[in-house]
Amino acid sequence: MSSRKTASAVLRLIVPAGKATPSGSIGPALGQRGVKSMDFCRQFNDQTKDLVAKTPLPVIININPDRTFTFTVRPPTTSYLLKQVAGVEKGATSPGHETIGTVSLKHIYEIAKIKKSDQALSHIDLHGVCRSIIGSARSIGIKVVH
Repeated sequence: MSSRKTASAVLRLIVPAGKATPSGSIGPALGQRGVKSMDFCRQFNDQTKDLVAKTPLPVIININPDRTFTFTVRPPTTSYLLKQVAGVEKGATSPGHETIGTVSLKHIYEIAKIKKSDQALSHIDLHGVCRSIIGSARSIGIKVVH
């Protein structure tokens, strides 16, 4: 007989910085796994209180079999950061044929520094992260200017 530990559940959500509430998607997602959503909301809001309010942050929540949890807050999504810098609310309806805004290479570099803080991108050099961000900009209709 093997004594394997029961695998914990992993939950991925996008939660606004400092504004997590048990209503919406958080409560049901945690509740069906037996975790008190109020505990998560309190900890998350405390951890993100110094960030710009309502910035959507990807969160990875690891739920253990005993219903305890840990979570990791990742930097905002690339598309969110690009749209903020370009001053637009949503991407182009036909990227490649329509340009909804522009960003400079300096903006790309600043976004890359934010994204580089993410553990998942730690093995990629800054130049590679910049190239990825430029590709994301093109895919949502934002032109990169020099």
